[in-house]
Amino acid sequence: MVATYDEIEIEDMTFLPEDQMFTYPCPCGDRFEILLEDMLEGENIAVCPSCSLMIDVIFEPEDLGEFFEDAGLPVPTSIGITI
Repeated sequence: MVATYDEIEIEDMTFLPEDQMFTYPCPCGDRFEILLEDMLEGENIAVCPSCSLMIDVIFEPEDLGEFFEDAGLPVPTSIGITI
């Protein structure tokens, strides 16, 4: 298991539709980043490109449908849509 700096709910992160990426401020001044596609594949660790810190992103796969729609992408059938 990877030691992470913190656990962050997906709702507390910022989604950038143009980059298909979630971000969250890092204490170093940069931001933690994780791609939507990586999350769909089960990844839940967001990393900061400027320092060694990582956070554990708390989400359910079915939470991702709305973000695919926001990015203008088709919602993968593996997650469905929760409305």
